[in-house]
Amino acid sequence: MGQAPALIPIVGKVLDNIFPDPAAASDAKLKVLQMAQTGQLAALDADVKLAMAQSDANRAEAASGDKYASRWRPTIGYICAAGLAYNFLVYPMLTWATVIWPEIKVPPMLDDKLMELVVGMLGLAGLRTYEKTVASRG
Repeated sequence: MGQAPALIPIVGKVLDNIFPDPAAASDAKLKVLQMAQTGQLAALDADVKLAMAQSDANRAEAASGDKYASRWRPTIGYICAAGLAYNFLVYPMLTWATVIWPEIKVPPMLDDKLMELVVGMLGLAGLRTYEKTVASRG
């Protein structure tokens, strides 16, 4: 979808060569632009429907009486918080402590996928949809 706007000038040049009549060429270019906009609107509509379905699922899950189903998200949140605390507080302090006590063995940092999980948990991925809508307008 991101390549379609970049291809429009190329398609316009090809249409100028195919249609010697400027009116026919401009009609063909207009149809190409309409097809590109229709594709972008369809993709945006699909993104909105997906977000609404996820919101409905989250609402239904929160309303359920099942304690396990309604508490998995906070549990993952605590795991993410513990991982971030280790990566950004404990690990640097242990690394610093090895200067004073060289016999300390510092375990490795956690995988860098932790931030992806945290961003997903916080719902910051919705910003990409906003970015796509702004980019398509401008």
